[in-house]
Formats: sequence, C-alpha cells, structure tokens
Amino acid sequence: MSDLAQLVMQRIDALAQISDDDGHTTRFFASPAMRRANHDVGSWMREAGMSVRVDAVGNLIGHYPAAQPDGKILLLGSHLDTVRDAGKFDGPLGVLIAIACVQHLSDAKTRLPFAIEVVGFADEEGVRFQSTYLGSRALAGTLNPDELRRTDARGVTMADAIREFGGNPDAIVSAKLDANRVLGYAEVHIEQGPVLEQKHLAVGVVTAIAGQTRARITFTGHAGHAGTVPMNLRQDALCAAAEFVLAVESLAQNTGGLVATVGEIAASPGASNVIPGETRLSLDVRHPEDSVRVRAADDLKKRAEGIAAERGLTMKWETVHQTGAVICHRHFTTLMENAVRRHQQEAPLLYSGAGHDTAAISAICPVTMLFVRCKGGISHNPSESATEADVRVATAVMNDFILQLAKSA
Repeated sequence: MSDLAQLVMQRIDALAQISDDDGHTTRFFASPAMRRANHDVGSWMREAGMSVRVDAVGNLIGHYPAAQPDGKILLLGSHLDTVRDAGKFDGPLGVLIAIACVQHLSDAKTRLPFAIEVVGFADEEGVRFQSTYLGSRALAGTLNPDELRRTDARGVTMADAIREFGGNPDAIVSAKLDANRVLGYAEVHIEQGPVLEQKHLAVGVVTAIAGQTRARITFTGHAGHAGTVPMNLRQDALCAAAEFVLAVESLAQNTGGLVATVGEIAASPGASNVIPGETRLSLDVRHPEDSVRVRAADDLKKRAEGIAAERGLTMKWETVHQTGAVICHRHFTTLMENAVRRHQQEAPLLYSGAGHDTAAISAICPVTMLFVRCKGGISHNPSESATEADVRVATAVMNDFILQLAKSA
C-alpha cells in the first residue's frame, strides 16, 4: 500500500493546484476548476480500470464491474468541490483513496461479487448556491427540483450552471440510483477535529453523523443614551444576548456529546455611546442522538425566553434548519472496526459533528465512514494536513473493508 499512498498524496497535491482563484484552493460547483478536476480525476479512474461517466447533475462516477453482471454496487467516494481558500484533503482524500483501492483490485485482476462505483460528488459544500449535498441528494433521489431556481452571487441559476457544466437539469431524476441495486456506501474523510491526534491514532470509525438545529434569535429592548440611562432602568439587548451565550456554553459543557455554538452576533444601532436596543445572534446545536439535540434546543429556547422576561425585553426565536442524525450501519461498522484493528492497536469509535455526503446517501442504503487524523484538527483552511503514513493506513483499512465485505456479501 506504500506506493498507492504515495500516489494518493501526489494526486492530492495536483488537485490542490486546480483552483478558480490564484494563490489558494477554491473550487465551487460547475466552475472551470471543477471541470478540470473532473477531467483529471476521471483520467485516474480510467487508469485504475474503471469506465467513467458524468451524470445529469455533474457527479463524476467511475465503474469497476462485478464478477457477475447482476452484482450489486458498492459506492465509495466523497466530494471534489471546496470552500473558498480551502485545504487540500477535505473531500478529495476520500475520492483518491477509493480510486487507489480499485487500482489495487485491478492490478491483481480481482473481481468481487459486487461492482464498485467511485463517486466524485458535485457540490457537497454548497458555497455557490447555499445548498449542500447537491450531488449526493441527486443520487439519492431527494433533491427538490425547486432548488434548481436558486441563484448565485452573479444571478446565475443552479439549472443554468448545471447546463454550462455539461449536465441536464431537466433530467435530474435520471441521476437517482436504484436502491435495490446499491449494496452500501463507504466514505473516507479527514476527521476535521482533534480527537484522533490526541489519541495518537491514524484512523477512527464513525458511528453516527450528528443531527443539527440552527436558529436565529433576536432580543429587543430599548436603545438609549449610554451616559444618561441608569443601569437599573436599562433594557439592554446585548447584555441579554451575552447572558444567553454563556447559557449555551454551560448547557453544552454539561451535556455529554453536545456541541453548541453562537457564531454570529450583531447589536444595533451599533454605536459606542448608545445602549443596544436590538441584538441578533445565531445558534448551532449538534448531537448524534436526535432526542438529546431537540431537548437541548428546547431548553435553550426556554432560557432565552426567561432571560428576556427577567430583563423586560422581547425575544424572537426562528428555527431555520433542522436535520436528523444518521446512524452508520451496524454490520458495516463492525467490518470497518475489524479492518482498523488489523492496522493499528485500537479502533476508536467517533461521531461526526460535521455533515457529509454520507448523510444524504443514507436515504437509500447502509453507510459507513472512516476518519483520518488531521494535524491540529484544522480543516476548511490551507493549513489542513494529513500525513502519508496515515493515508497508507487508511488505504489499507479500506482495502480490507472491501475484501471482508466481499466475503460476507
């Protein structure tokens, strides 16, 4: 696997140079850089013995046949698009390790009871149209056609972008996979967190992808002169928001597995000598168990209401996004654990606080994920980093997983 890991790292570096911006890596959906990335990755798929196609939405798909033509399909892959000024491992690592595993099978002239399709998903990040998992939702048949009317910053619709990219927005339904033919999906991804590094382990097995609740909260009081309104007569919206932020932190710290974040806050009128009359803030709550997440969000809403009442303010709560948790398939998870133990001393079980294409694909088949250690837990950043040694372990683990799945299929 050493040569394959080295090849993966070389290809990671090559893809990082394919960008819509000079000086850093940026590949938005249906951009010229995405077109070049699909071209190069498609050529690597062919070198690995796969036939290659691009579906109606722009997913790049390499097909490695089964031993028998009626075999089911194991999906492998991740995404090829990036955020702006991205790291080079988030997404491409999973695609390139999958290609390396197929290369290993092809070199040995090995066919399995199932076919393998390696997918380079289109638009997982959703930066251009503010709509995540475009490619994986199209494959799962859960993409709402109304989303094709979304526009980017230049006013281009998603439908027109797909056409320009060579796809066919009128045939999105054709991208949907037949769930009866799909055996499952496995995705390798950098952890995007610090746990594996702290454990001094190369890889870990994902058991679940956290559900998420996002809300926007507005505290409204009364603006006033900073020098003339006594403290006991103030209705300061920013102080209410500050108290709420600390309540969010406290609840998350005292609830196992919960993460909660206030990432945006804005006070108005926003002058140094004016008491804030209104403060708007965001809330992001995540947990691998939906019941815990929902209860936490409800508790925080009640706390916000209480803070507002105690301070003589009003509070508006708007839930803007909710997704349920995804539990990885037990049999697949067991096979992945066993594969990990063959290559390192333990198989840590992790949950993903970030969303992945795996979540969308879980609508049609069993899923599993393998996390790879990244330096400092840094991601969505040019400093994002993984070592060739860890990539070697991840490639070997995925190869073992595929072979063990073949024995049990």
